[in-house]
Amino acid sequence: MKPSISIRSGVLVFLSLVLASGVAVALVIARSIASHRFAYLNLVWNLFLAWLPLGFAFFADRFRASRLCLLSFGFLWLLFLPNSPYLVTDLVHLKPRLPVPLWFDILLVQSFVLTGLLLGFLSLYLMHRLVSRSCGRRIGWVFTLVMIGLTGFGIYLGRFERWNSWDVFTSPFALSSDIFNLLIHPRANKTAFIFTTLCASFLGLTYLVLYALAALHQSDAPASLPDNGGASVLTSRD
Repeated sequence: MKPSISIRSGVLVFLSLVLASGVAVALVIARSIASHRFAYLNLVWNLFLAWLPLGFAFFADRFRASRLCLLSFGFLWLLFLPNSPYLVTDLVHLKPRLPVPLWFDILLVQSFVLTGLLLGFLSLYLMHRLVSRSCGRRIGWVFTLVMIGLTGFGIYLGRFERWNSWDVFTSPFALSSDIFNLLIHPRANKTAFIFTTLCASFLGLTYLVLYALAALHQSDAPASLPDNGGASVLTSRD
């Protein structure tokens, strides 16, 4: 199978995301210098975590010939995937913090949110294409929708239950017990199911829009391209 994304396209997307991340971090640094306070530094750590799923998706795609590597990187991808859209929930930290105006903080937080979403959706897109090419288009969409649902639940576990992705390794029994209690007592944990459903719906609809835009770009691409070994991913269909 050909790579899910060409080297040229991959470098362009990577540099764009690095630029977006750099701008977000620069805003935090500028704010700290202006206010002499270290506010919103947690967003920098959360943005680092948001990059991990993209890295795992990239390695899963590159080493998919090895089933062990594919399953290992795929598991790590799913485990850390909620960290990317989790940045959306960091909007709860927005509040007036003088002397920096609120509008600056809104732009600062939104820059992290947007970058995190793009990182997460790109990693999901890579895995979506990988599964579609291996198992068929329908299975690819089923896989993607299930992953989005699990991501919504993962965001709930992080925001409300305060679990981290690495707790799967450091506190597996406590985490499993917490998840089990949530599932067997749905009436007592309505927030978990409502939040998961709404969050997954938001992520699913946003992903569909981005996927449709990618398909629109495909339809506008030239009918034929030089066979130079670096054809863009956007010229091939799922």
